[in-house]
Amino acid sequence: MSTFQDLNLNKPLLNALSDLGFTQPTPIQERAFSAMMAGNDVVGIAQTGTGKTIAYLLPCLRLWTFSKEKIPQILVIVPTRELVVQVEEEINKLTTYMSFTAVGVYGGANIRTQRETLMGGADIVVATPGRLLDLALDTTIKMKSIKRLVIDEVDEMLSLGFRPQLERIFDLMPPKRQTLMFSATLSDDVDAIIDTFFRAPIRVEAAPVGSPLENIQQIGYQVPNINTKLNLLNHLLSQPEMERVLLFTGSRALADRLYTHLENELPGEAGVIHSNKAQNTRFRALENFSEGKHRILITTDLLSRGIDISGVSHVINFDVPDKTENYIHRIGRTGRADAKGIAITFILEKDANMIASVEELMQKSIPIEAMPEDVEISTVLTPAELPHINMPTSKVKIKKHESGPAFHEKSEKNQKVNVRKTRGQQMREKYGKPRRKSN
Repeated sequence: MSTFQDLNLNKPLLNALSDLGFTQPTPIQERAFSAMMAGNDVVGIAQTGTGKTIAYLLPCLRLWTFSKEKIPQILVIVPTRELVVQVEEEINKLTTYMSFTAVGVYGGANIRTQRETLMGGADIVVATPGRLLDLALDTTIKMKSIKRLVIDEVDEMLSLGFRPQLERIFDLMPPKRQTLMFSATLSDDVDAIIDTFFRAPIRVEAAPVGSPLENIQQIGYQVPNINTKLNLLNHLLSQPEMERVLLFTGSRALADRLYTHLENELPGEAGVIHSNKAQNTRFRALENFSEGKHRILITTDLLSRGIDISGVSHVINFDVPDKTENYIHRIGRTGRADAKGIAITFILEKDANMIASVEELMQKSIPIEAMPEDVEISTVLTPAELPHINMPTSKVKIKKHESGPAFHEKSEKNQKVNVRKTRGQQMREKYGKPRRKSN
């Protein structure tokens, strides 16, 4: 088996890897290295938790050349601010023995502060698409100096609606560049981006798309309703082996409701994070969970992509995700770095088709376990679960207004009758008898 010593890495990078305790590259790291070092455009596909970030950072850092001007040579685009921070931290670890500056920029933070930081110089910029475009259009980031563009989790960016920003960014890039893309899954939209903006890319695949990690034990519970889900959740979280739990929900509103519920059941043990939370709140929740201050972190699919949180013992899917690939991303938050992990999914009757799609994608069934005996099966339905009766609505035909006589009788003098009278009749009415001409 090869080691990092076998790759064409310089001493500063090898020393940094040694400090981090990394000796052997993962399959995606090993296979992508030579293709990227040769200057090819690369599309890397690998399961979550297999080291995609280091897979693209090592060749980029090895090819980087020192410049006194500190103008960005490398640009990394990621979908979320949490991933910006994580990639920036990985860069700082790998460049411990290098004179190298990394700057992360994202929306929701003060753009003036970010401008000032960039004006101080940067060798690599890590950014979310919207904020990057803002800083590129006002020329704070000199796009023409970029030699290597990395797009991480591109399918997630497209699902978040960032396609217009990505296409505009491509238009601002210099034609002579190396373009790199890394993701766990590909889609038709991603293929369209590759066909339009990549030059004869080499596809590097470390594992079939959708293959679950072998060291993750999957468990399914069939539940009748949401209140039973809550009872089952309380039971599971009371178990001592639930050391660090990521709890996934299908919506931000439900994430907040579960946080309120767990604050009553397990005060101070849970945090919540989703896209509606303020930036500082999101970072604090992630930090508290990573440092062990919170045992449980409730989130949406925001944290199912890219974020590397070590030591997650369990993933609980309170809801079945609405996209089959998201199931793979969610469960991949546990069982990382050769550790064992457990992924538990609560399955309603209406989820049967989605579960079948997930199992088809994985080519593996999710084992169903019996409900624990001390979990109460609730018969109380939430308002959203109550059946809706669609009453037929009769359409009332409105009579059109028909014009007719005025609502009051006209006075006699105003009643006009259009009758033509002869002169004789007019004279008789006026004088009582006809007027005759005198001789």
